[in-house]
Amino acid sequence: MCGLLVYTGLEYKKYSDKLKSGFDSLVHRGPDDSSILNYSKGSMFFHRLSINDLGLNANQPFVRGDYHLVCNGEIYNHHALKNEFSLELPSNSDCEVIIPLFKKFGIEGLLNKIDGEFAFVLYDNVKKQHFVARDPIGIRPLFYAKLSNNEFVFASEAKALIELSNEVHPFPPGYYWDGKDFIQYLDITKVDKYHNDSMETIADNIHDLLVQGIVTRLDADANIGFLLSGGLDSSIVCAIAQKNSKKPIDTFAIGMESDPIDLKYAQIVANHIGSNHHEIIISEQDVLDACKEVIYHLESYDITTIRASIGMHLICKYIKENTNIKSVMTGELSDELFGYKYTDFAPNAHEFQLEAKKRIDEIYLYDVLRADRTISANSLEARVPFSDQKFVEYVMAINPEVKLNKYNMGKFLLRNAFNRNDYLPESILYRDKAAFSDAVGHSLVDCLKDYANQNYKHSDLSRAKLKYPHVTPFTNESLMYRDIFESFYKGKSYWVKDFWMPNKTWENCNVSDPSARVLPNYGESGK
Repeated sequence: MCGLLVYTGLEYKKYSDKLKSGFDSLVHRGPDDSSILNYSKGSMFFHRLSINDLGLNANQPFVRGDYHLVCNGEIYNHHALKNEFSLELPSNSDCEVIIPLFKKFGIEGLLNKIDGEFAFVLYDNVKKQHFVARDPIGIRPLFYAKLSNNEFVFASEAKALIELSNEVHPFPPGYYWDGKDFIQYLDITKVDKYHNDSMETIADNIHDLLVQGIVTRLDADANIGFLLSGGLDSSIVCAIAQKNSKKPIDTFAIGMESDPIDLKYAQIVANHIGSNHHEIIISEQDVLDACKEVIYHLESYDITTIRASIGMHLICKYIKENTNIKSVMTGELSDELFGYKYTDFAPNAHEFQLEAKKRIDEIYLYDVLRADRTISANSLEARVPFSDQKFVEYVMAINPEVKLNKYNMGKFLLRNAFNRNDYLPESILYRDKAAFSDAVGHSLVDCLKDYANQNYKHSDLSRAKLKYPHVTPFTNESLMYRDIFESFYKGKSYWVKDFWMPNKTWENCNVSDPSARVLPNYGESGK
């Protein structure tokens, strides 16, 4: 994960101290090189994490003739684009293709051709115009603030902008900004017409598209690691990656010392695929000690996001401190596409589809945000193969009648697609789902709840509505998270749209805790 900050105005001296302070707050995102470029219409700041072309020529900002560029991203089809358009470029960075394609096709043509996870700012010195864009899912973070003189500033994390403006907003995924307007170039969850492929064809397409999405994400000059929880999603990612790697991949699993629920399943997967496997054991004190740091990096007080982030932060901290890995592949987005435990209670196919669209449209505020921040906080890069554009578009267009859980097994379409080629043992492929925070060990969440209950009284919670009228905390745990958040980002509660919770209008889903453990169909999950 790289870190960018761009000021698109003429008064650099007026804002220079605050810009530099914001830039310094992003250094964890890119420790390999830091550069500042001042030009006639603005300033670009960039912290680089070297992944492709580790040499100096790939350092950013890029200055290529009349064009300047900073990009936090991976353009996975850069080899194909270089070949197709016979591009001779100054470096082997995947981001190098952006400027020549912009020159040739303009901003919309460029965005229609690149396939990847990106947030970039490009300055066209011919048109004296900035162009800013973010990938369709929002895998790469980007925020903006409008200054008093109608100038804009953009950054990889909101914390870099809070000294500059009281109003900091996420840049919408699937949009670009042309210096005046925010324009949507792709609504990835919009389905004009469902396809009615046979189950066999659906399985083949899910298989082939996900394999291709993972293979393209294996392209890196730096070492890649794999988070392996032992659940379905991460196990499939690791199995595919291992089948397409010439040597054992490095897999990492984490568990609580008292009840490491998923470690045994992760080990089964690692043994089956032949990976070089690492186990990280954490204590309740580790969880409590990490809580404030996690909330600082997350810029969120959402309950589910924080719970799941603690384990992910600690596993990435281990990777950073004990290996030379710089990029990490994860399994986010599968739940949103194929269903959670609570979507078993979707009243009909239409409601299932609406819920999937809502969750994917908002995932950049929750699970994707969690993956980015916990990984980048440890100077690593996240790669999310389930977000592959072709894969998402195909799965979203499967008739939702087929995606409903009529099979007595959630995510049946995904399981069925990989019931071949000895990818995984049947005990893993058809294992019931457990949420990541729960699967690290039920004691992770329990110790957070206990700690909050020890430090907050009923009277504290009863005053929460007056203290925090927006997205009001409703448990001692959520109040604790909110207080920590406000200590870092006072008055910025609007950054969180709402608590991630099951759809309360559905049967069995009007619950007071976001964990799947409270649902009646939790069953064998987490055993």
